Amino acid sequence: MAGNEISIEPIGSKKDRARFVDLGRAFAAREPHSVPQLRSEQLELVDPDRNPFFGHASHQFFIATRDGKDVGRISAHIDHLALELPPEQGMGPGTGMFGYFDAEDEEVAKALLAAAEEWLRGQGMTHVLGPISMSIWEEPGLLVKGQDHPPTIMMGHHPAHYQGWIEGAGYEPAKTLLTYDLDIQKGFPPLIQRIVQSGERNARINVRHVDLKRWDEEVAVVLGILNDAWSSNWGFVPFTPEEIAYAGKKLKPLIHRRLNMIAEVDGRPVAFMLTFPDVNGVLKKIDGKMFPFGWISLLKWMRKPAGTIMRVPLMGVLKELHNSRLASQLAFMMIENIRQNAVEWLGSTRGEIGWILDDNQGMNAIADAIESKVNREYIIYRRQL
Repeated sequence: MAGNEISIEPIGSKKDRARFVDLGRAFAAREPHSVPQLRSEQLELVDPDRNPFFGHASHQFFIATRDGKDVGRISAHIDHLALELPPEQGMGPGTGMFGYFDAEDEEVAKALLAAAEEWLRGQGMTHVLGPISMSIWEEPGLLVKGQDHPPTIMMGHHPAHYQGWIEGAGYEPAKTLLTYDLDIQKGFPPLIQRIVQSGERNARINVRHVDLKRWDEEVAVVLGILNDAWSSNWGFVPFTPEEIAYAGKKLKPLIHRRLNMIAEVDGRPVAFMLTFPDVNGVLKKIDGKMFPFGWISLLKWMRKPAGTIMRVPLMGVLKELHNSRLASQLAFMMIENIRQNAVEWLGSTRGEIGWILDDNQGMNAIADAIESKVNREYIIYRRQL
């Protein structure tokens, strides 16, 4: 019937971006374990005037309608920094991306994917990766394992049937990303404790908390190490100076000095570990709404997030130390220090590490050594255009 035809509408105005965000929020609200995020934050992420990602990216947002009703959304985008990377790192010349994927049914899903592919093809792209919403540093991958529990901070959450719809449209897995769940109340195995104790006796090593009084400098140190440490990883796109400043401003409210570490060797910063208390717990209680009274609960929680799950989203060691005993030792020392502080100061019981590439042998070995278990899997898909 003509009345059931799907229409795909490219959008770009401020009003339509709000419609795009609200449509995603409506889809998320259907999922039993989804956590409502702050609408203001979601609007900022898709605003080219406010998110520095758009300083090196081209994009087009689409909304699908049927019978006058919005029934799906998708982004098509090109990260021009990703085009400069070696193809063996997963991106490189000709790489387009899709993200912010939501659909009412499989017919809508295929129409949205086709629209994103057509736009990318018109921009000269030869293959597409997704979902990546929108920077690789924001929400990469489709959740394919772990829908039975809520996501932690900065982790995507998707219904199980999206996997079949994307694969049914001709997409194949390009990379799997893992997160690990960890009981932080119990100490680590004796071998790990000995490695930590050995490091503590080494006068060359200094594992310290971040200095919030010098926050801008510390952010530059951390992301400088990150840009070096991850530079050979699949999917890596370097942070620009503008993104470093933006990330520092956005992350500062979540930073507690006892939970974030920088490791120095001979006085030189060579490794870091960032740990964020899981704000999703309080966001669920206030239904993602700051007003009228949600901001009170959020402010109180931010001062001391007692009992909260701890997520380690980022850690890194300078590339020159990769595959060395020292790299593992520094990682274990930072993890143990943060674990003790989270338990003793906040009464936390669980931690989550990730995401981690499924073929990152060093990080997966560390996760196994501290007896953590995979609790979520995300897939980034690929298709030739």
